[in-house]
Amino acid sequence: MSRAGVRWSRLALLAATVLVLVPFAWMVSISFTPEEQAFSSVSLLPAEPTLVNYVEAVTDANLGRAMLNSLVVTAVPVLTNCVAAVAAGYAFALLPFRGSTALFYLLLSTAAIPTSVTLIPLFLMAKGFPLAGGNDLAGYGGTGLLDSLPGLMLPHLVMTMNIFLARQYFSTANAELAEAARVDGAGEWRIFRSIYLPLSRPIVAVIAIFTFTGVWDDFLWPLVITQSPEVQTVQLALAQFLASGTVRYGTLMAGAVLATLPVLVIFLANQRHFVSGLADGSVKG
Repeated sequence: MSRAGVRWSRLALLAATVLVLVPFAWMVSISFTPEEQAFSSVSLLPAEPTLVNYVEAVTDANLGRAMLNSLVVTAVPVLTNCVAAVAAGYAFALLPFRGSTALFYLLLSTAAIPTSVTLIPLFLMAKGFPLAGGNDLAGYGGTGLLDSLPGLMLPHLVMTMNIFLARQYFSTANAELAEAARVDGAGEWRIFRSIYLPLSRPIVAVIAIFTFTGVWDDFLWPLVITQSPEVQTVQLALAQFLASGTVRYGTLMAGAVLATLPVLVIFLANQRHFVSGLADGSVKG
């Protein structure tokens, strides 16, 4: 690429960066601005910074409890996807069996189903979960997993796209390593655990970030199955500021900043592996 092309590319990236960062900077600025001064100035630096909005966000909407619920609801799917989805991707890529390709594409096709279409089946599955919420072994008599933290986790325990990402990553791996290990008498589980799993840190980081972000930001499923304030997630807590009739923008922005921090921490902690996973072909078709 010529110098002019490089220069224009950098300008385009700079413009895109500004478009992304300016709304975030505005959100942070409003969160430290007194409510009566929220829209009195276009400056990104508050004239009289205050922490009142953060105190009200935590106390008025019970945001602390909601964030703790979201952390619990998010941590379990991150763990199950990093284990089950990676193992499934490894099996589809390096342990082919008769019909595995057809099964993989059948599984992948489910990712094209809109979330709204699956809401009713998922709701019925959660309500009829055996031996939960007063249900008997057949899934009748109680509420199942409705209005509970396990019910919030249910649709996210193993995600189709994570299996796809893991399969694409392992399809580029060196299969000769497994053959050499089999000659030495290693079993399939030991081959996966001792050889390929340590090499899969980049794709594990990608899956962890995608899963954390997807579950943390989910609003529709918690809205459908929860009623009690004790099990509401952070997204439902933030929605209370919009449902009260009078929107307190300073408090809302403070809550949004607090809700964004865990996602930023997870990304920054896994950034190196995340970039490596993308570069090594984890999203190749």
